[in-house]
Amino acid sequence: MTEGRPVLVVTDMQNGFVREQSAHIVPVVVDLVHRWQAAGSDTLFTRYLNYPGSPFERFFGWQRLQSSPDIDLVPELRPYVDQGETLDKRIYSPFTPEGVALFKKHGWKEFYFCGIATESCVLKGAVDAFEHDFTPWLIADASASHAGTEAHEAGLLVARRFIGPKQIITRAEIPHILIGSST
Repeated sequence: MTEGRPVLVVTDMQNGFVREQSAHIVPVVVDLVHRWQAAGSDTLFTRYLNYPGSPFERFFGWQRLQSSPDIDLVPELRPYVDQGETLDKRIYSPFTPEGVALFKKHGWKEFYFCGIATESCVLKGAVDAFEHDFTPWLIADASASHAGTEAHEAGLLVARRFIGPKQIITRAEIPHILIGSST
């Protein structure tokens, strides 16, 4: 990986988050990751790991994503994982102590977020990047919500208010140097 390069943050593309409402994003993200890595750009895959007694369990009654196969990245992304970094997290954001150490190690200062779910983990990562004085980009057409289109659109609306309307982009707006030309 190259020092100081932007990083594609592939957020929580895990079996437990892929449902009817979010399955359409899997081939989109796989294509983006393929092109991103083929251009020599850095990739970070995050995995959310729930745990007994977590706030998600206490406040939502949600006990999923505590074991395999729920916590596993979708099979379509597995060929790309070894060419990037993987970060396990127990919160919405990749800005954990381990994540921050990883960002410093690679000199990442510009973050392109995609994945699941737009209104929670993708949004929180982008907001935290903003608040840490990094440059966040949220790739709208490479993100989705397992709660459906309405939740995805709500996440984009809030993101525009949190990190700036120009920071919400589409795959077509990503600089070609980072993803090569589309095929």
